[in-house]
Amino acid sequence: MIPEIRGERAGDEAAIAVVIGTAFGRHAEAGLVAALRSAGALSLSLVAAYDDDIVGHIAFSPVALTGNPDGAVVWGLGPLSVMPLHQKAGIGRMLVKAGLDQAEALGARAAVVLGDPAYYGRFGFVPAGLFGLEWDQPCPPGAFQVAALAERALAGLDGVVSYHAAFGAV
Repeated sequence: MIPEIRGERAGDEAAIAVVIGTAFGRHAEAGLVAALRSAGALSLSLVAAYDDDIVGHIAFSPVALTGNPDGAVVWGLGPLSVMPLHQKAGIGRMLVKAGLDQAEALGARAAVVLGDPAYYGRFGFVPAGLFGLEWDQPCPPGAFQVAALAERALAGLDGVVSYHAAFGAV
């Protein structure tokens, strides 16, 4: 059975928090999503659901970029969460693909992520440093990545990327 991938709806917040907390084994990431939602900085929030049972979630939020002369919209992907019982079933892949497609449709020019290069590389993410982009926090080499969502999307972008202040609590 394939889950429905849909936008977050009013009333989904508690189930999303359970998915995130269970997937990460802690509640900091669920608090992050709640803080982004409260701040109006949750640009895109998708869930994977079997009927009314939410089993996965992905969030995108705007990031700031010091070298962005034309004001291109760049979103940060994260967190991505799937209930442990449903992991390794392709749900994360479906959420990432749907999220990137919708981000592009909503005008995002690029997306950044901090994560496993082997996993996110399947979706077109490459080390951000190849394009002169760096995260404003220390991270393992190659973990901070970028994906172009449109042709020549990364042309003219460079500099330091900063996530929303709510990420500071994670």
